[in-house]
Amino acid sequence: MTNRSGGPPLGDMDGAAFRKAGHEMVDWIATYLEDVESYPVLSRVRPGEVRDALPSSAPESGESFDAILADVERIIVPGITHWNHPGFFAYFAISGSGPGILAEFMSAAFNAQGMLWRTSPAVTELEEVALGWLRRLVRLPDTFEGVIYDTASIATLHALAAARQESVPQVRERGLAGRPEVPALRVYCSEHAHSSVDKAVIMLGLGLTSLRRIEVDSQFQMRPEKLAEAIDRDRRDGLTPFAVVATVGTTAVTSVDPVSAIADVCDREGLWLHVDAAYAGAAAMIPGFEATVDGCDRAASFVVNPHKWLFTPFDLSAFYCQRMDRMRDAFAVMPSYLQTQETQPVRNLMDTGVQLGRRFRALKLWMVLRHFGADGMRRRLEEHIRLAALFASWVDDSEMFERLAPVPFSVVCFRARPPQSDHDETALDDLNLQVLDGVNATQALDAVLTVLPLDEFVENIPFRQTRRYTKGVLGSYGAYYFLTHDTPLTLNMKLPRP
Repeated sequence: MTNRSGGPPLGDMDGAAFRKAGHEMVDWIATYLEDVESYPVLSRVRPGEVRDALPSSAPESGESFDAILADVERIIVPGITHWNHPGFFAYFAISGSGPGILAEFMSAAFNAQGMLWRTSPAVTELEEVALGWLRRLVRLPDTFEGVIYDTASIATLHALAAARQESVPQVRERGLAGRPEVPALRVYCSEHAHSSVDKAVIMLGLGLTSLRRIEVDSQFQMRPEKLAEAIDRDRRDGLTPFAVVATVGTTAVTSVDPVSAIADVCDREGLWLHVDAAYAGAAAMIPGFEATVDGCDRAASFVVNPHKWLFTPFDLSAFYCQRMDRMRDAFAVMPSYLQTQETQPVRNLMDTGVQLGRRFRALKLWMVLRHFGADGMRRRLEEHIRLAALFASWVDDSEMFERLAPVPFSVVCFRARPPQSDHDETALDDLNLQVLDGVNATQALDAVLTVLPLDEFVENIPFRQTRRYTKGVLGSYGAYYFLTHDTPLTLNMKLPRP
């Protein structure tokens, strides 16, 4: 667009410039993903370093894309913790993929707003289709209606809001304050449940005192009998139990609560059961792991995060509910400026939660599922679990490490514990912090470890990504050895065939 005042042209980047910059960006991203292991895992910048390297005000005149990309490499990349790095061992896996990245690119180009069916029909209907595919993969019945949120934390908040809507008369209209006829509410979860449950009760105005954390057993699973005792005690004290959150794949150790037994308690007591399967729900698609979601078909709501273990770039959380009418009762609002005239009933995503604006997240889930296929997804998850079991066996056989929890899926909880160490937990914590810092600072495997022969060692790992993660695991092992011996470790090993 020509600027009538004679200044620079107005409007967007023109097509030729966009095409050139887009090709450069794709090339840059491809190179980054190929070479990510060349970076240190954890950003080494100091607090404020990125901020201080950038101007305090936006430029008065526009800058070239080349200049912007140069600053990304110079300033932004050093301030990134590389979650794609094969040596990244914090939290759960975060498994993005090429088709998911490309889908994000396309979604941004569409810039579609999915609050209503009318504002972009494909956003609504593709979400329904993609979530239907995923629902069947993780073995939930068709009675569950799905909706996409950003994270499982938001899913849990919405689940408890729907549960409150079902339990408290007129809570939408009258709230909770100043209502002596409404007894104090109680929510239950295990000692190992995610902190999002705490945040949900805060956000809903229930207060942290409303949350009861239930004792776990030696396998870090909620004890149903303790849940029943807590509910009975609260009822005798004049309180109102209304919801239970069970976890399938806890954050600390990936334990799985006994959902069937918990569902028995909820059925008997008339409580809303929400299942947080953000991480491990994906395992249900693997032959032999169907029991992962035993009892989940009896839950009122269920959440699984494709951005954790299903190769979908952050963020995308799949929430399923058998009582979505309660969700709509809690949140549906229809001002005049949002009313549309359709010839037949349609689904408006804005009715199923707090947010009005909704971006086109379903596109990346759909593209990822199509690219890999159900079989490709299953085989990759199987390989992750096989490698975790293999690494756990190395830990169990090692004199330098100890395993801290069972390994039901792809996460191994372990720590360094040299034979000469005593039982001083503070000293062990300090040692493990040194190990973590060494791993996070490592840019090259060969700095701390030589594997003979490396190519032969990894030749039987079928997927490129898991080959790289295996190298990362070896790097962690080597970093520990280097810290304690001041010399690189040489291993003569061969990965057992699958």
